[in-house]
Amino acid sequence: MSPQVPDQQSPGQASGQNAYAAAGVSIEAGDKAVELMKAWVEKARRPEVIGGIGGFAGLFDASALKGYERPLLATSADGVGTKVAVAQAMDRHDTIGFDLVGMLVDDLVVCGAEPLFLTDYIATGRVVPERIAAIVKGIAEACVEAGCALLGGETAEHPGLLGQDEYDVAGSTTGVVEADRLLGPGRVRPGDVVIAMASSGLHSNGYSLVRHVLLGTPDAGGAGWSLDRHVDELGGSLGEELLLPTRIYARACLALAHRTRTHAMSHITGGGLAANLERVLPVELTARIDRATWTPQPIFDLVRRVGDVPQPDLEMTLNCGVGMVALTDPEDAGAAIAVLGEQGVRAWVAGEVSVAASPDAGGRVDLVGRHPGW
Repeated sequence: MSPQVPDQQSPGQASGQNAYAAAGVSIEAGDKAVELMKAWVEKARRPEVIGGIGGFAGLFDASALKGYERPLLATSADGVGTKVAVAQAMDRHDTIGFDLVGMLVDDLVVCGAEPLFLTDYIATGRVVPERIAAIVKGIAEACVEAGCALLGGETAEHPGLLGQDEYDVAGSTTGVVEADRLLGPGRVRPGDVVIAMASSGLHSNGYSLVRHVLLGTPDAGGAGWSLDRHVDELGGSLGEELLLPTRIYARACLALAHRTRTHAMSHITGGGLAANLERVLPVELTARIDRATWTPQPIFDLVRRVGDVPQPDLEMTLNCGVGMVALTDPEDAGAAIAVLGEQGVRAWVAGEVSVAASPDAGGRVDLVGRHPGW
């Protein structure tokens, strides 16, 4: 993991570095950021990692895969969207890494893959070493929680493209699953129950809508609230709620896959519950989910009421309290909820899979009923 650096120069070109600094890129600040982040990267390490940060590529000992009969590699790339604007406005940067890691590793585990390593990319208008180190601290701590290594990354200074205090974060991750344990639509059966797993809050999707509704100016159709506004329903400030880190389900979902007859899982991100669950449904089946089985956290109802957002629009944009779902054999429903509970994830049966009544209804998810109190 290293900052973006210019081409190497000869001693006679030393003044070129000053010219680069004059253009807005500080090699010195980048080097300091690397020094500050080293301790955190070291914490997010697995035995298979070879070497340390500072090289051109991260190395992972693939001989660890020899124990698999037919290892399938899974990969995912993502970012955290406009949630970074909230972190920047609050000048709090050590939680956004959990959002990045959650978006990455939990896309892997839906197929049963164990996340092995992750690389990040941080682009900023100006490298502030302490800020970059705080971002990487969050990424590293989240990697530890997910059980994967932070193998490498890049910090790039982009003056003129981004404001001095602006940044964006993205990354990619790689995992592995045994071929005969691969989860997905081909395993789903009629009668499977839909196990819903509670989200920690908004996670990292739909922030353009949330920011428009709550933070936008009244002349633009927003409420004009400030991030330090205390909101009774939230039990704290609006900013604190909007910065709640994304829940990382990786370890819990891997335990679920190994200890129960779970056939498929779906990470509830952009698009909401129905659209994401439909991605793992066979075309001949349908799923019915009862809203009455849970009450979304207050932030979701707040967005709905303050912005007068129709419920279908809300459900197409936000996770509405469910961050992950599993399609599990009904005889294992109790065991699944218990396994997830052991991992600190509250879960419940929210619906069931059945044969579609007609070809047109196949592959669809229907949300029925009302959330208590809505």
